[in-house]
Amino acid sequence: MPNADTPDLLTSVPTIEAVLDDHASEVGHDLIGYRNHVYRVVNLCLAMAGEDRVEIEKVAIAAVFHDLGIWTNNTFDYIAPSVALARDHLAARGLTAWIPEVEAMIADHHKITPSRASPAALVESFRRADWIDVSRGWRRFSLPRRFFAAVVAEWPSAGFHRRLVTLTIHRFLKHPLSPLPMVKW
Repeated sequence: MPNADTPDLLTSVPTIEAVLDDHASEVGHDLIGYRNHVYRVVNLCLAMAGEDRVEIEKVAIAAVFHDLGIWTNNTFDYIAPSVALARDHLAARGLTAWIPEVEAMIADHHKITPSRASPAALVESFRRADWIDVSRGWRRFSLPRRFFAAVVAEWPSAGFHRRLVTLTIHRFLKHPLSPLPMVKW
C-alpha cells in the first residue's frame, strides 16, 4: 500500500481516458464526476490489492465500465449493460481470458456481503473500493483515513455523489419496490 502520508497515486491511465473519451457525449455533464469516481476506485482498489501491471489494467477496465451503463443505457439497473460493455471491450482487444474476473468485479461491486467470485482477491478489493468511495470513507475496510483523504483531494466528488442521490430518488419514485436493483447480498 502506498505510504498514507505521501501516497503514490495513479493519475492517468490510458484505458480509462480512451473509454471515457469514447463515451463522453453519453455521460455528458457527469463526465468529470464519473472520471473522478473511476480514479478513486482504481486507487483504493490497488491500495488493497497491490499494483501488478496486469492488475492495474484489469482494475482500470472494470472501473471505467462498472457504472457506465447508467448513461449508455439510461438506466439505474445498470449492472448487465455495464458488464456487456466491458465484455465487448475485452473481446475486441483479445483479452477474453480476463472476461470472467472483470465481469465479477462489475457484477459484485454493490454486493453487501463479501464476494464469492473466483479468483476472489481482486474482485473483493474492487468491491471494497467502490463501497469506500460510495460511502465517502464512512466504511474504509481498514484503509488509512489519510490515504482516503489524499485520494479524495486528488479527485473530488465533482457532483458524483449528489448525482447518485438524484438517481436513487428518481428510481424510488418509479420503482418503490426495487429502488436499488444493483445492490445484492
